[in-house]
Amino acid sequence: MKEKLVLIGNGMAGMRTVDELLKLAPNKFDITVFGAEPHGNYNRIMLSPVLAGDKDLSEIIINDLQWYKDNNITLHTGKTVINIDRIKRQVITDDGIHADYNRLILATGSLPVILDIPGKDLEGVISFRDINDVNIMIETAKTHKKAIVIGGGLLGLEAANGLMIQGMDVSIVHRNNTLMSQQLDQTAADLMRDELEQKGMNFLMNHHTEALLGDERVEKVRFKDGSEVEADLVIMAIGVRPNIALAQASGIQCDRGILVDDTLQTYTPNTYAVGECVQHRKKTFGLVAPLFEQAKVCANHLVDMGIASYVSRATSTKLKVTGINLFSAGNYLGDDESEDIVFQDPARHIYKKLVIKDNKIVGIVLYGDIIDGNWYFSLLTNGNDISEIRENILFGQHQIEQEQD
Repeated sequence: MKEKLVLIGNGMAGMRTVDELLKLAPNKFDITVFGAEPHGNYNRIMLSPVLAGDKDLSEIIINDLQWYKDNNITLHTGKTVINIDRIKRQVITDDGIHADYNRLILATGSLPVILDIPGKDLEGVISFRDINDVNIMIETAKTHKKAIVIGGGLLGLEAANGLMIQGMDVSIVHRNNTLMSQQLDQTAADLMRDELEQKGMNFLMNHHTEALLGDERVEKVRFKDGSEVEADLVIMAIGVRPNIALAQASGIQCDRGILVDDTLQTYTPNTYAVGECVQHRKKTFGLVAPLFEQAKVCANHLVDMGIASYVSRATSTKLKVTGINLFSAGNYLGDDESEDIVFQDPARHIYKKLVIKDNKIVGIVLYGDIIDGNWYFSLLTNGNDISEIRENILFGQHQIEQEQD
């Protein structure tokens, strides 16, 4: 008799766990998946190319509906799970489906942070989180002109770029002076802003949004200094937070995220959690690499191999934003005890900074030329002493190896 496995959340982390399970023990579980959206599992990272018109939904689907059938997985699309009965081991949806489980995986992802301000519920105010948001943006661009993106992080810039390609006039509102402050220092952020302004993007830096104005549809954005700008569409891209409401309501232990141990088990028996909804050793997660690592470890324990444990590693961010290559890792801002080695070529839009402490690389920012990113990152993660190659390190791996030959 197969064990019953229920997965709540049909996103990238949860379905990657199922993929890993099918590799390890294809016949161990009778699998049921609940997804809030009306289609199969798709690659959320590829929403930006869909918005920019380079891809459509069919091209970013990872597992189509037929795949679930072929693998004997019961998929419930467009369903919201409202209760987990931990005593009866049963999952219950808002329309009355009851699914029994022996093991349960929570992969409820994250929710976009929405500013709690007047006008946030007006028509034309959305986040940039799923394919539905992208469809609204594309449709709005056909009939409206002015878009305001609140948030100058990666997601905000991606949204702004896509909306510009769709023909809208776009301004980015950012509350401080550093774009993409999770990945860039001030110098790299300024370079990026210059390049994007040349492409026609507008920036309202150091602006705090106070209210969204309009009768039914948003018409204006008002800032705390009293100034206002017109808007037909407002995208909130100011971050995400773990979606823990269901877990909390069901009595599963949470802090900022659903608490998991090194095996991705929650503190409720037979219940696991993976992805952006989890908190592991005080950390929450937003990048794909750690989510896929979690999926591997979780699957390993679900099939009772019990040998893997999840370790949160240093991660690097390699991005291509609106055609600009970026790479960052580690403590890229440095501190009182570190020093910076910097190379700048403004004419070619290239900037490289290595943060050094005790003759070791502890942080990296590369802008425009990222060819040596992975090499620098391996020096960082391995803790290599760079004193021998320090004076030429910014010329890259190829140059150093030639000199050593």
